[in-house]
Order: sequence, then C-alpha cells, then structure tokens
Amino acid sequence: QVQLVESGGGLVQTGGSLRLSCAASGNLITIGAMGWFRQAPGKERELVAADTREGSKRYADAVTSRFTISRGDNAKNILYLQMNDLTPDDTAVYYCAADVADEVFYGDYTYMGPGTQVTVSS
Repeated sequence: QVQLVESGGGLVQTGGSLRLSCAASGNLITIGAMGWFRQAPGKERELVAADTREGSKRYADAVTSRFTISRGDNAKNILYLQMNDLTPDDTAVYYCAADVADEVFYGDYTYMGPGTQVTVSS
C-alpha cells in the first residue's frame, strides 16, 4: 500500500504561481508512474501532468509550458507540481497519484491522495 498527501494549495491571483507537493509513504519501492490530476466543479477529473518511472514527462495541452512535474532530487518519495501563470481556469482540487506501472498516461492510477484546493482569483 502507498499513502499520498498533498500540500501547497491555496488562493492566488491570476498570473501568480504555486508549488504543490506530495509526500508518499508506505511501500515506496513499488511506485513507478506518478502524476497530478485536477477536478474543477462540474467537470470530470483530468490528468494534467504525468511522470514515468524513467523520468519522462507528459502534460495536458491546457498546462503545457506553464506547469512542471518533478520528483525530489534526494527524496524520491516527494512529487512536485510547479504551476506558473495561473488563470481562473486552473481553479480545481488537485490530486497526487501513483501507480505500480512504469507509465500511466490514460485512465486511473492505483493510489490517489485526498487532494488540495487551488483557487485562482481574477
């Protein structure tokens, strides 16, 4: 089992930045792919950034060039999402996710955190 806890959400103005963090615990050796999802009110949950076991990254079109996913250099159990140039369309609950597979670009991940709220004001 793997447990995930997100932090770093909050309220920011349009054009601002936030960095989300995700701390993983439990059976860490099983973790392969990790990613960040988000779900806005009335919308389906979407995968915004994915990181494979080998370090390849993939982003949703809406966040490419603004968001960066990364893992801690010395702490592989930490996942980050750097979000720049935020707009009200980025307002959502953001979820950290992990899977035993090497890469997951579609569908659900095995493990997911409780989420952290990001609100961007206009």
